[in-house]
Amino acid sequence: MRRRAIVPARINIIGEHTDYSGGLSLPFALDCHLTVEAVEREEGFTGDEIVIQLWKSSGGWPADISIKSNIPIGKGMSSSAALCVGIVLCSQGNQVPLQVAQEAQRIEHEILGTPCGLLDQLAMLNAKKGHISLIDFSNLNIKSIPLPENWHFKLVDSNIHRDLSSTDYGANSTELNRHVMEENIRVNESINASPEELGGLLNQTHSSLISLGVSLPEIDKKLESIRMIEGVLGARMMGGGFGGMLLVLVNDSDVLPDYPLLSSSGPAVLEEFL
Repeated sequence: MRRRAIVPARINIIGEHTDYSGGLSLPFALDCHLTVEAVEREEGFTGDEIVIQLWKSSGGWPADISIKSNIPIGKGMSSSAALCVGIVLCSQGNQVPLQVAQEAQRIEHEILGTPCGLLDQLAMLNAKKGHISLIDFSNLNIKSIPLPENWHFKLVDSNIHRDLSSTDYGANSTELNRHVMEENIRVNESINASPEELGGLLNQTHSSLISLGVSLPEIDKKLESIRMIEGVLGARMMGGGFGGMLLVLVNDSDVLPDYPLLSSSGPAVLEEFL
């Protein structure tokens, strides 16, 4: 038996640090992918040591396991979640997306030590090309909404690498509760927002992340300079914090010409060859 799982990266437009607090998020899957391929063997395992640990934790059978990916690592695009989703799909086969997401979260906690919520996994497994997902983490309800044609996003690398497994966020419960409450409002306001309105909401989210203590002065300065560029409508740090990619909303592709416009993807898929 041979199985191949192809898992997209995740872009979160708005709604950070809300998935473990019963809040709202508005992600979409990005058209770059991680591929896990597992070929059954009589006994034993071959592959990267950490990958084999994840594979065994998910109940994987003896296999040669290989990984290919063009998702940047440590850049807030959920490469670790994509790996864990791919491992679970290959080891356990197709299941209800929520079950796959929860199992992927479990092995990420257990083996990688990342204190992640379910945003990344649910975004990857429930994506629809040309759509964004409104995820309500109070009940895990997911609604697909067409991605507005006049929302144009680009990613700019902050050039600050991060390792969330060793990150101490240090936010107290009062700060976090305020952030989640205000972020939920911004998510709801963004759904029908014009590009200019959405840009303002992205800026507000980053200000809230600063208050939460998960940004860095170097990132804040870089965002300030990006926002001054003509045609940039808003920008914020994306992901858990302390580095990674900066999400930039622009008028059109001519703004920040060295960076391509982001293109959405469909969900993670599993291929099986008997």
